Amino acid sequence: MNKRINKLRKVLIDKDLDGVLITSRPNTLYLSGFPGSASTIFISHKRAIFLTDFRYIEFSKERCGNDYEVMLYEKKPLIFLMEQIKNDGIKKIGFEDEIVSYSSYMTISEQLPKIELIRMKDSITKLRLVKEDSEIVIIQKAVDIADQAFTHILKYIKVGISEIDIAAEIEHFMRKNGAEKQSFDSIVASGKRSSLPHGHASEKIIESGDGITMDFGAIYNGYCSDMTRTVFVGKPEQKILDIYATVFEAQTIAEAAVHRGKTGVEIDKIARDIIYEAGYEGMFGHGLGHGVGIEVHEEPRLSTSGNIVLENGMVVTIEPGIYVPNYGGVRIEDMAVVNDDLPKVLTSSSKELIIL
Repeated sequence: MNKRINKLRKVLIDKDLDGVLITSRPNTLYLSGFPGSASTIFISHKRAIFLTDFRYIEFSKERCGNDYEVMLYEKKPLIFLMEQIKNDGIKKIGFEDEIVSYSSYMTISEQLPKIELIRMKDSITKLRLVKEDSEIVIIQKAVDIADQAFTHILKYIKVGISEIDIAAEIEHFMRKNGAEKQSFDSIVASGKRSSLPHGHASEKIIESGDGITMDFGAIYNGYCSDMTRTVFVGKPEQKILDIYATVFEAQTIAEAAVHRGKTGVEIDKIARDIIYEAGYEGMFGHGLGHGVGIEVHEEPRLSTSGNIVLENGMVVTIEPGIYVPNYGGVRIEDMAVVNDDLPKVLTSSSKELIIL
């Protein structure tokens, strides 16, 4: 964590700040390794302070005591913080304006009345863009758990069970096999409901001929995974199989183009052109992908507005889809690490057509 703290101190120098206040869980986890909810971090040029309450004081000392002054607060953490730094000459503090709500900002202003608060914009979250090797190892484990869940669920799916049954089985399997929890509410949408990009699992019963789109992920050691596969039961119509072939082509070609120096706009266009040229313009309404790490949706975005230039070590999803209203849809999603040339694809589950 000391390496990450020093990266942040360089930002303080660049922005002429005396310190930075960090309250959002993703950023406190990144900078301390502490996964709990009660955490406030203050980093200046000379000090790194970690504040927590009675519930977590022992654990936080074990987790981040070598890098931080771990302190117990009993009432308001910011007032307690002011007492600790009142002799440090702190005048300008940065804060996470892209995360902090207006009411939280007002609370910070009231509790730090003599401090000038400076917007950090995305300076802190940018530190998380390029993953360290150790982070990629953890993310790979989260991906592996989801891959194993997909292999398991193929044996479970059959005509007569519900979408909720499938989602529950996936989530139960992931928890039993090392996941802290799921990355997000699992998406299971079958038949006509598969035209809903974020169709949360319903009581709909699986019927012969249905396509089933499943989008899910696991959290392992604080890091997320995210994958989507569409499979079929019984004898699907040729139209939906043709849609599958188009999405498969778009996903495969766009994924191979993910490498250093490209922008998200450029990668998104590759998949979008394939889908539109096949006659499905207007039926791929979301971006091609997004970054994944401590949060399941991070920068960089692979989308029509994704202007960040990809760098080695960034972890992204590639997930094109086609959604035909009142008919059905298909999405295929992998996670991959950006490299100089071909990306390192973390997701190992087959993307070939599967009919159960």
